[in-house]
Amino acid sequence: MKKLLALLLAMVMVLGLAACGKKDETPPADDKGQTDTQTPATQEPAAAGEITLWTYPIGDWGKEDKVKAITDAFTADTGITVKVEYLAYADGDDKVNSAITAKSAPDLIMEGPERLVTNWGDKGYLVDLSDMLDDTDKSEINAAAMTACTHPNGAVYEYPLVVTAHCMAINLDAFKEAGADVYLDLENHTWTTNDFINAVEALYDHFQAPVGAVYCKGQGGDQGTRALVNNLYNGTFATPEHDRYTWDDSANIQALEQLKSMPGITFDASLEGGDEIKVFYQGILKMAFCWNIAQQLNPNQADTGAGKTANGEEIVFMGFPAQGRTPALQGGIWGFGIFDNGDQAKIDNAKTFIKWMCDSEHTVDAVKTANYFAARSAAEGTDLTGIWADNEIMNEYQVLMPYLGDYYQVTKGWAGARTEWWTMLQKVGEGADIAETVATYAKNANDAAAG
Repeated sequence: MKKLLALLLAMVMVLGLAACGKKDETPPADDKGQTDTQTPATQEPAAAGEITLWTYPIGDWGKEDKVKAITDAFTADTGITVKVEYLAYADGDDKVNSAITAKSAPDLIMEGPERLVTNWGDKGYLVDLSDMLDDTDKSEINAAAMTACTHPNGAVYEYPLVVTAHCMAINLDAFKEAGADVYLDLENHTWTTNDFINAVEALYDHFQAPVGAVYCKGQGGDQGTRALVNNLYNGTFATPEHDRYTWDDSANIQALEQLKSMPGITFDASLEGGDEIKVFYQGILKMAFCWNIAQQLNPNQADTGAGKTANGEEIVFMGFPAQGRTPALQGGIWGFGIFDNGDQAKIDNAKTFIKWMCDSEHTVDAVKTANYFAARSAAEGTDLTGIWADNEIMNEYQVLMPYLGDYYQVTKGWAGARTEWWTMLQKVGEGADIAETVATYAKNANDAAAG
């Protein structure tokens, strides 16, 4: 009997141990080494504070619904909430400057080097982001963008997200009608200076009206007129060191003289870049000097289909004409800067935001929100070179990216130089001596920058 009782007791103990072992067993790991457990759907990340972002209308970064989608994803990942204010170019600078004066600047600002590096960074308002960039980052980021985002003192005041190349556009149907399409290299979207001169002559002879306008009402779209003049005879706008304006060189004078002599080209002080686009879109002008991928995707913001005029004529983007056919295109660079508001926690959170947007697996979404091209080739192992492979127009437009030229907008005294430029064009259009006029206004720009 004692032996039977002992045997029964042993069996009970074994079963009890087995049950305990089953209860405490760790769920099997999946093939990634993670356990098969799930966080309850109601669980939210711990709050990590709030940061403010002010953004200019850079592609869809100017649209609240698009930005909310990507900032909500960022918050879900990090717990950091983002309060966004949308700026317009008409008064955005005034709002930012007023906020700086009132010591209420945002934590983050999204724009280009001419504001972030040459203006607010140069004045000491922004945080140096050099510590966010290692040698791998610098090798992946477009060299022109990296240079433009770096102040002469070595500080990086902008972390670049996207780049683009500004260009011009032509009405291909009008060119074909006038027989001027023979002067176009449509595969590479380039043409020579002589091609341009011959095409304008053919178009003017056929339509008996100006076909292109050197617009000069104000600074709007002035990157187009600068690129047109600089490229025709390989002129420059500023020194490589960005310490002086050089648009008074003989090549630019020759270009202005050539343009002024052409019946098909008018100097129009009633138009800015946006006005020129409207006239081009209506089919009145046969070429536009103020163009980029945003216009190609949605001409005149008319939502009538990509690459078409109001009359359904085909619009083709082109590099500016150059003697050697290879243009130096004015670029656009946009990214993020951090205002130094004295709160290290906010600065750290802002750096987390920049890393998430500009150098992570999420960079694809951030770039696509801008509707431009990635400023780097890869982000933490994610290849960005084929980001637009599924978009025919964006993918084709990338043929222009190797033509990006010097980003001279970071030259000292930039704001004043822009005014001197379009005022000079007005005087040329009125018939003033071109060499004297160019010399006068270039000197004005350099004197103001030096002062």
